[in-house]
Amino acid sequence: MGMWIVIAIAGLAAIGWLIMAVRRTKPDHESVPTDIPADCCGAHAVCERDSLLTKTDKIIYFDDEELDILAHRPVEDFSARELQQLDDVFYTLREQDVAGWLRSLQLRDIALPDYLRDAALLIVAERRQTPHNTPTTI
Repeated sequence: MGMWIVIAIAGLAAIGWLIMAVRRTKPDHESVPTDIPADCCGAHAVCERDSLLTKTDKIIYFDDEELDILAHRPVEDFSARELQQLDDVFYTLREQDVAGWLRSLQLRDIALPDYLRDAALLIVAERRQTPHNTPTTI
């Protein structure tokens, strides 16, 4: 029981750190994809990258192949080491990759603990609400 309290406190601290980091981060305009498909809606960098819905079954890995051992398992069965692996991948993602990572986990049937899912969804929601999704010219 004590271990879960420590994990919960660490998770809350990490979420607070993540929120502050997201607010301080400048947009990365160089990461906008240049290979936009012809059938794109015209707002490809916004609608595709920040969408949690996917039209394809193609799995994209984010240097997280080791997480495949978590597939088809409930979060309650994850060991502390496996939870740490999830944390390590999540907290090293660029914010513009979070939605894609969530799609990848969904396609791989990998569950996330509530604290990580909430933090990831917060980032996706903030990216949708802020104008930094589209590049600006100076």
